[in-house]
Amino acid sequence: MGTVVVLVKLKDEELERIREAAPGWNVVPRDAATEEAVRGADILVGWNPSYREAVLDPASKVRWIQAWSAGVDQLRLDAFFERGIEVTSANGVHAFPISETIFALMLAFTRKIHTYVRQQLERKWHPGGLRLELHGKTIGIAGVGVIGEETARNAKTAFGMRESGMCRSGVASPYVDEMYPAGSQLRWLPECDYVVSVMPATEETRHVFGEREFSAMKPTAFFVNVGRGSAVDTGALVAALREGKIAGAGLDVFEEEPLPPDHPLWGMENVIITPHTAGLTEHYSQRALAIFLENFRAVLRGEPPPVNRLTPEQRY
Repeated sequence: MGTVVVLVKLKDEELERIREAAPGWNVVPRDAATEEAVRGADILVGWNPSYREAVLDPASKVRWIQAWSAGVDQLRLDAFFERGIEVTSANGVHAFPISETIFALMLAFTRKIHTYVRQQLERKWHPGGLRLELHGKTIGIAGVGVIGEETARNAKTAFGMRESGMCRSGVASPYVDEMYPAGSQLRWLPECDYVVSVMPATEETRHVFGEREFSAMKPTAFFVNVGRGSAVDTGALVAALREGKIAGAGLDVFEEEPLPPDHPLWGMENVIITPHTAGLTEHYSQRALAIFLENFRAVLRGEPPPVNRLTPEQRY
């Protein structure tokens, strides 16, 4: 028997599903979590940085943390790995909402919805300007994981687009016409009408998109970032937008969040800003809980958690 401390807000029926998976285990909900409870827990569901010292205390019993997010850059994993603590992520829960956000941003630019929303606020009727089509265009996806795969599937099946993709392994995907290994962006960027970054925050992905990359893109291309802000050199992006090196940018994530109110991106008519909300969905909790329960049942059998297990070499 052991103790699970839940650091995210779950419904009573969701907590009961955890109890049903491990009869006899003590399940502590978020409202009852304390440093003492965290220190004595075997398993943490979710993460709160205020408990970091309790987890790393020599007396801590914690042996597994199930993060409630796909990104785990805030956990600072090395200390956990050194203590032999397993860490798993919620990678996969965002595939549908983020891919929908990607297409919402691309379609907004393509059909000039962003312009018409601004005109609506000013009570202006001005239909001018060319409307484009997604159909038949080329999309480049940097970071073809679960989200990138879903985006490529929708691009191909719904819009008949051509796909170029980049991932660390370079392994082929059934929905990506040409897959490239990490670091190859200058090879495929020039052919893309839309470039989408769904890259995680790692040392290797920092400023993958900078002045060289934006200069390599078509001046008619649109850039979308729904991964992590650190993948983009913000200064280079602002310059590319001002100088017409790219046509526009749809941005959900930024190097500095919240985006400062005086930042030039706010005032650019060819920019759409959303406040890091691309992954939010009514189904988030149930999907993350399904990942945890599959991992939990394996741990109860004495096996390592099989889903989204992180290692010093694989950190996302």
